Amino acid sequence: MFSFFRKKSPTPAADASPAPVAAPVATATALPQAQALADSVLAEVALPAPRQGWLDKLKAGLRKTGSSIATVFTGTQIDDHLYEELETALLLADTGVKATEHLLQDLKRRVKDSKTTEPQAVKGLLIECITDLLTPLQKTLSIGEHQPTVIMVAGVNGAGKTTSIGKLTKHLADSGASVLLAAADTFRAAAREQLAVWADRNTVEIISQAGGDPAAVSFDAVSAGKARGRDVVLVDTAGRLPTQTHLMQELSKIKRVVQKADATAPHEVLLVIDGNTGQNALMQVKAFDETLHLTGLIVTKLDGTAKGGVLCAIAREKPIPVYFIGVGEQLADLETFNAREFAQALLS
Repeated sequence: MFSFFRKKSPTPAADASPAPVAAPVATATALPQAQALADSVLAEVALPAPRQGWLDKLKAGLRKTGSSIATVFTGTQIDDHLYEELETALLLADTGVKATEHLLQDLKRRVKDSKTTEPQAVKGLLIECITDLLTPLQKTLSIGEHQPTVIMVAGVNGAGKTTSIGKLTKHLADSGASVLLAAADTFRAAAREQLAVWADRNTVEIISQAGGDPAAVSFDAVSAGKARGRDVVLVDTAGRLPTQTHLMQELSKIKRVVQKADATAPHEVLLVIDGNTGQNALMQVKAFDETLHLTGLIVTKLDGTAKGGVLCAIAREKPIPVYFIGVGEQLADLETFNAREFAQALLS
């Protein structure tokens, strides 16, 4: 099991730097340069068994997206027809116009520079393009700089917000962090009960009020977290549609009230988005960021989606870090986001 976060250490050890990675041995004599490059891109780094198991799940989840893109490279030559088919496949995967144009331009440049002549080698170069595009989204959630670290979580109903909070709580608790939950989703009938189940399951405390004001619940939770010395306060806010202005304003109110309990909070503002919604997810990111100034994303339900390219659209148009991605309902189906893993899984 992997820790979802990096705990802030005020006094890092002098020898804590990672060991240097050995450079790969050149194999230019065995393969043409372009093919060698493609093979090195397609080859996966040996991973520990749990992470390899996660990667297998991610591949399976993205198969519907990736298969439509990968079929483009089954031809025998690299020509305008290949690029046109690739453009269509990327757009159908909800990569978006701007990201698609960027990827095609980058890919053509790499093909020219490497003198690639085999379509299958182009697939390897596309993995590199996607990796470079997504790398700015790769960031580790840091816990410990503030006591407590206040994390406000937003998202529309049905995106998997409360479930994601429950999974995150589990892994935080397993990693030794003390967690306090705030059931500020007071509008949805079952939200409080759902979060209470996760609190019981993880043996963590929860602050809730039947029909209480969301901002008041959030204030009480942050105050309690400070008084009780908790490491993390997770605030589950009500599901909102970005088109509902008055409800979005309620989220702004929660943020303002939290700041009254702790002037530095919230330290993280996360949005949970459903990967199946494609370009609609990008619109949610833009709308919620305008209201809340998001610090990170959790992308759920990538299992079986044909719209996995939306992460590329987000990277090009609204590059907010993706802390976690999910491919199912099980606890182990939510993991940290890695740009290269995602690119490889997308085109596996």
